Amino acid sequence: MRVEFLGTGGFHPNERRHTACIMFPEIGLIFDAGTSAFRVPKKIQTDTLELFLTHAHLDHTCGLTYLITPPLTGQIEKLRLYGRPDVLAAVQDQLFSELVFPVPAPFEFHSIEDEGSLTLLSGHRLEWMKLINHPGFSTAYKITFEDQTFAYVTDTIVDETYKDFIRGVDTLVHECYFPDSKTKWANHTGHSHATPVAELANEAEVGRLIVVHVDPMDESDDPIGLPGMQEIFPQTIIAEDGLTLDL
Repeated sequence: MRVEFLGTGGFHPNERRHTACIMFPEIGLIFDAGTSAFRVPKKIQTDTLELFLTHAHLDHTCGLTYLITPPLTGQIEKLRLYGRPDVLAAVQDQLFSELVFPVPAPFEFHSIEDEGSLTLLSGHRLEWMKLINHPGFSTAYKITFEDQTFAYVTDTIVDETYKDFIRGVDTLVHECYFPDSKTKWANHTGHSHATPVAELANEAEVGRLIVVHVDPMDESDDPIGLPGMQEIFPQTIIAEDGLTLDL
């Protein structure tokens, strides 16, 4: 199974990274639709897309307006959009309000509870849980393949509430917006910083840690202090747009 990181930055795009979008083209599964969602149409391999939103902030949803084209032109039969009721309401009533974007969203809207699971069209099992330490909350997702597990956790302060949810996954994709030098900003904005993310990966005994949602104000090779994270959890890398992994 191949996963493609279409957008790996947070807040706003820069010359190096667009904002959040992760895609499994072979099964038509997408997490979030930030500014990088414009890359989705060239990756489509299925008749239906299933897109799961973590929350409603624009760096995770604005790209939904780019995704009206595949269903309207017949490139796909349908796009199923999943999210908590408040998230879907924000998308429908605000992002796709006539004053903001005058084309109605040609999606199927599917509401999910704070915790739950379902079977994707591909037959794989997807689970989720609500993350409480971010303004407007967020949602963590975990998918189980035949011999691999993959978890996506973004826009949260690291805490104990989801450690068991991600425990033992083969691949953990986790946000790390700030280095440790900006811990105060991390706590203030509801985001993670380097050391707790690495400690979480180590304590949860995951296979590898892929860092996303980094600060777009820092376009350097290492905006978070990667060597320090690797001292705690060696199997850590920072994702960049275009990264492709085989699970």
